[in-house]
Amino acid sequence: MDFATYYALTQLYADYASAVDSGDWDLWPGFFTDDCSYRLQPRENQERGFPLATLSFESKGMLRDRVYGIKETLFHDPYYQRHIIGAPVVRRVEGERIHCEANYAVLRTKLSQVSTVFNVGRYIDEVVRTPEGLKFAKKLVVFDSEMIPNSIIYPI
Repeated sequence: MDFATYYALTQLYADYASAVDSGDWDLWPGFFTDDCSYRLQPRENQERGFPLATLSFESKGMLRDRVYGIKETLFHDPYYQRHIIGAPVVRRVEGERIHCEANYAVLRTKLSQVSTVFNVGRYIDEVVRTPEGLKFAKKLVVFDSEMIPNSIIYPI
């Protein structure tokens, strides 16, 4: 992989974190291909090959539905997120498809409380080159803890 492609890959992760931390949820689906897959799965299930996921979306349309839910129908205590994403590790490149992983940590701040570690794990991604730049074709979010505080509202 050449430097320009790796730089674009790291920029994709940085832009993703910036978008989901901004609270402008309409930006989130734009990081994915139309026929994408986004799954949030506990590490135990992923390592054992169990398909059960906490969240599973199989198209950009489903991501848009989730955004609608976040903005219009879900009621919860508001909070801020801050993603810390490590440098992506490229596992292999197959044509225009990049198989990569990156560790992440998400901090959560409720308005009248101190910040806490909300979710930690790794992204297992397939990224493809499109006319609009690099996009996630598959994003498997594998979280380390078997326990999730309350519920997952915002994208990880």
